[in-house]
Amino acid sequence: MHLHILGICGTFMGGLAAIARNAGHTVTGCDANVYPPMSDQLRALGIELTEGWDANQVNLRPDVFVVGNVVTRGNPLMEAILERGLTYTSGPQWLADNVLRDKWVLAVAGTHGKTTTSAMLAWILDDAHMRPGFLIGGIPQNFGMSARLTDSPFFVIEADEYDTAFFDKRSKFVHYRPRTVILNNLEFDHADIFPDLAAIETQFHHLVRTVPGNGLIVANGREESLNRVFERGLWTPVERFGSVGGWIAGEADANGHFDVFFDGTLQGHVKWPLLGEHNRMNALASIAAARHAGVPAAAAIDALSRFENVKRRMEIRGAVHGITVYDDFAHHPTAVATTLEGLRRKVGKARILAVLEPRSNTMKLGVMKAALPDSLAVADRVYCYGANLGWDAGEALAPLGDKARIFDNLDKLVSQLVADARSGDHVLMMSNGGFGGIHARLLDTLHHHYHEDIVLTPMHRYGGYA
Repeated sequence: MHLHILGICGTFMGGLAAIARNAGHTVTGCDANVYPPMSDQLRALGIELTEGWDANQVNLRPDVFVVGNVVTRGNPLMEAILERGLTYTSGPQWLADNVLRDKWVLAVAGTHGKTTTSAMLAWILDDAHMRPGFLIGGIPQNFGMSARLTDSPFFVIEADEYDTAFFDKRSKFVHYRPRTVILNNLEFDHADIFPDLAAIETQFHHLVRTVPGNGLIVANGREESLNRVFERGLWTPVERFGSVGGWIAGEADANGHFDVFFDGTLQGHVKWPLLGEHNRMNALASIAAARHAGVPAAAAIDALSRFENVKRRMEIRGAVHGITVYDDFAHHPTAVATTLEGLRRKVGKARILAVLEPRSNTMKLGVMKAALPDSLAVADRVYCYGANLGWDAGEALAPLGDKARIFDNLDKLVSQLVADARSGDHVLMMSNGGFGGIHARLLDTLHHHYHEDIVLTPMHRYGGYA
């Protein structure tokens, strides 16, 4: 089969392309911007890429056009596909029909923690010699890739609630038909497509409806929103984590290690470098889901001692003159707050310089701007890149007083960071995009300013939220 993938450089569609290529299909694709690292990864797989949406791409005559949700009506290539009556489908539907149909699917859903929890779960199964396939919205360090296809019956997928395509407004995750599903949490997000939290709860209940009676739902026991989802109808056993009667994490010691209990019985002791209650919750969910697939809790707990986290989850990019620069994917206020709190517990009284790019569609709309001051409160200084926002970042962050500064120019932002940062500081960059390469720009500027080498310490990661 020849697939031509529209929007191929997105994380999900790029992962799907890799899986299709591994399955022996011919894969080509296009996107508005074809750029590294995804373009390099795809070309290394022998996938031919086209930049832009030229309608002449219909002359490639693929068996099917796989359409990403970046594509809208009016797109020249999509209009040509429609006018000629050519075969097209969505990425989630193609995956469901051609990869997941005969698999034991373990899906990880929730507003936060999907990527990290999916990576934990895939690693636990892999460590148990079950060789799962997976498609994850990040790059787990244990695997060095975001997607793979194996002959294992098990497949781990990050199950996103965002809509599927312009012609299918259901959430992506309703296509996956999981036997095991993790519901990490449920808050309002994606304000560009959902009017309110109730609308997202409806989509989560659509997912719940697809889980068989001999499956398992692993749910955050602290989320009232998930309780409302279950009140609409529930046909599958539920194991809760984070609440009495289910999976519980003991208090972490100074190294982030903690005990795991199920129904009041000690299951083992997790020894790892990750910090924060959010990561303990992610661990509980992954242990419970892996147990359903046949991995004893003790084996899952042991596997987590060798878990290396995901790129862009409190990843140290380097240090100059004792100034450490981190990269983190946090962009929702809850994730920002939890990531900062985790770093604060690690660094104690050392200064934290928080640098935020409100880049997600929800943040650009300003729906959650009122929550930002509290989410950034533990930082000593806050720098916000406010270009291209539909709201006044200075006004929104005014409750932070003099410790917040707003910039619409990245060069000026980097210059201010160099002027403000001093030895012992921790500079935390938070964005769900590339942030204009600010991490490397800051490290290079610090290098030239202090005439010191950049020290790269890729193994020292504390673990972020998503």
